[in-house]
Amino acid sequence: MKTRIETDSLGQVEIPQEKYWGAQTQRSLTNFKIGNTLMPKEIIQMLAIVKKAAAYTNCALENLSEEKRDRIAQVCNEIIDGKLWEHFPLVVWQTGSGTQTNMNLNEVISNRVEILKGGSLNKPTRFVSPNDDVNKSQSTNDVFPTAMRMAAYTILTDKTIPALENLKSAFNKKEKEFKNIVKIGRTHLMDATPIGLGSEFSAFVSQLDFGIKALKNTLQHLCLLPIGGTAVGTGLNAPKGYDTLCVEFINQFTNKKFIPAKNKYESIASQDALVETSGALKQIAVSLTKIANDVRLLASGPRCGLGEINLPQNEPGSSIMPGKVNPTQCEAVTMVCAQIIGNDTTITVAGMQGHLQLNAFMPVIAHNIITSAHLLADVCNSFQENCVKGITPNFEKTEENLQNSLMLVTALNPHIGYQNAAKIAQYAFKHNVTIEEAAVKLQLATSRQIREWINPKKMI
Repeated sequence: MKTRIETDSLGQVEIPQEKYWGAQTQRSLTNFKIGNTLMPKEIIQMLAIVKKAAAYTNCALENLSEEKRDRIAQVCNEIIDGKLWEHFPLVVWQTGSGTQTNMNLNEVISNRVEILKGGSLNKPTRFVSPNDDVNKSQSTNDVFPTAMRMAAYTILTDKTIPALENLKSAFNKKEKEFKNIVKIGRTHLMDATPIGLGSEFSAFVSQLDFGIKALKNTLQHLCLLPIGGTAVGTGLNAPKGYDTLCVEFINQFTNKKFIPAKNKYESIASQDALVETSGALKQIAVSLTKIANDVRLLASGPRCGLGEINLPQNEPGSSIMPGKVNPTQCEAVTMVCAQIIGNDTTITVAGMQGHLQLNAFMPVIAHNIITSAHLLADVCNSFQENCVKGITPNFEKTEENLQNSLMLVTALNPHIGYQNAAKIAQYAFKHNVTIEEAAVKLQLATSRQIREWINPKKMI
């Protein structure tokens, strides 16, 4: 393998000839051979947007030439468009500030500019300097958390929230479709009083609605960018007005509405915005676990379980039992939710590690929040498309379960009292007879009265 020599503040480093990264990136590759989880592409893309916005800002404030601005922007556009990925090899498990990834961007941009200008990477100087030009008016400490917030905000607004809204709409459609179906309710997994199948699904709609609102509420904190705070929040080496103008360019390039953080000490030293966002994702994961479990319980059987709804038959469920079909989409949902809850624990612990003026756990926070946002969106889309929209009621099983339930005796309480109603239920269960038969046998009510007093449709 052909190599070249690049130099940083610690000395010379040997680098593969064809790679655009520089000395600091290579040192990270050497020193952090930990796992194979690369820094999320979304972070790389958002960092490129920040670098492009910084170049435009510095140029507007007369701190960078137009030629350098345009060259930096040209390479940033390539990165934003998904090119040059092979030049971003660093793993998540690196310095907790993300400095090495920031320098990876700076080095790649600098070296790529040199190639685009027709130059060579074998000479020591560059037209665009990684630190003095690409990183001008910046520190990793404000750039990296800015990219984190931008990435999370973008995924949530473009992908996660729309997927949740679509899933909520699918359940809402089923709520309306099932509004006239009366079934038995259950508490403690035991028979309870009747409920409408549509009402049961309305609870799912409401859970998702509250979760979506909680997630949207985090956006007002997440959209505050610390860019311009530089190393510790003071804005050292950044010209006056840099933060506001840089965010304006970021908004222009992303078509979003980010806002400069008023207190950059907070937005650099803590990652509470992402902890808050992760908490909302966890809330939704908890709700979805309940929803998915309820759906598969209602569909259990098909003959020896509850069997009150039918799920789409997407694939065979067993390698040994012919004809078996399993609630696979529900299982996928609950597995994803378990992962999101685990990710939230990691983010929570990482969020605690803001010591003095910097949180040094940012890469792991970025990795987990991005993973959670993507997984939640994907599983909502899958659940909606491959399960929820194809759910149908099992009228026969629903009616059978309803009529067999002894908890219909609850309707007798106002007429004969709780204790007498309990006697009827206990007798019916012990002797395997109907409520009506038990009531007549115990001489607590007539058949006509039982039929008049017990009407499941009037009990919901």
